[in-house]
Amino acid sequence: MAFEPFIVTAELPRDIFAWANGLRRAHFPPERNHLEAHVTLFHALAPSLREEVLGFLPRIAGLYAAPDASITGLMDLGKGTALRIESPAMVAIRDEIADHFHGTLTAQDSHPIRLHITVQNKVAREAAKALQQELAGQPLERHFRFTGLGLHLYKGGPWEALGRWSFRRT
Repeated sequence: MAFEPFIVTAELPRDIFAWANGLRRAHFPPERNHLEAHVTLFHALAPSLREEVLGFLPRIAGLYAAPDASITGLMDLGKGTALRIESPAMVAIRDEIADHFHGTLTAQDSHPIRLHITVQNKVAREAAKALQQELAGQPLERHFRFTGLGLHLYKGGPWEALGRWSFRRT
């Protein structure tokens, strides 16, 4: 059986999701676009952590009010383009989750996070630069609140949704 890690996401409100997903559908290479717009907090939690993750994420989500966030512009991914997100509160929640799972995180998940929504990836550098120039002339700034935490199982491309837990209402 293939290694199928868990992916943890910060859930977007419907309006931001619809807008970002439209950008992703328009610009992500269709043959590789197996996912909808998302904000990844952890790329690969070990399958052996299943019960702990399923117990911990709902508890954490229930402790916090929905974190404020802002899309502040573009992020150059080299061979792709993303929407840059600033959210100190979401980063703090992510850091708390990382502290809890310290010692089990991959190298990628151990680094400080740069929150973003990928709208294009794995394209030629010239295509990425062209999209960044095109989008730079559009109003990208958006303010919102993350709505919760999501848990997904990596299935070799597509993800299987395993749960979504809303942040506490204020």
